[in-house]
Amino acid sequence: MKDNVNEKKDIVHISFEIGLLLKGIHGLTEIVGGALMFFLTPNRVSALTRFLTKHELSEDPRDLVANFLLSLSSSFSISTQHFAVFYLMSHGIIKCILILLLWRRKLWAYPLAIVSLILFIAYQVYRYTFTQSVFLIMLSIFDAVMIALTWLEYKNLKASVN
Repeated sequence: MKDNVNEKKDIVHISFEIGLLLKGIHGLTEIVGGALMFFLTPNRVSALTRFLTKHELSEDPRDLVANFLLSLSSSFSISTQHFAVFYLMSHGIIKCILILLLWRRKLWAYPLAIVSLILFIAYQVYRYTFTQSVFLIMLSIFDAVMIALTWLEYKNLKASVN
């Protein structure tokens, strides 16, 4: 019976560690994306989109995807750019700091990480109401799994300390 309990703890711990690694990669990607977005002005987005869709539109001027991308790029504004830079950088930095604290097994960081993930989910659901992005739902589900794993890891760590 005791081996079964230890086996479950090991599975939770390994899942938690894999989740942290994935979250860390995602956080670093957000930081890099935010830094790149800083240099991606609306004019550059429009020029890049026109360049990428030029060939497709010369073959079919009514191409849905190419026209959608052109329409999307035309709505990319300075305020959108500033929001994207702020969101990606802050989200990535917070995530990476929390992950470092969790890897160092700072007991106080576990509840802080759970609260942060809950706030991220709340914001992602809010953004979903505007975008209907499946990616936001998938990210929210992953965050919910990470909340459960973080809670279980916290309980296991706290029990081993006491």
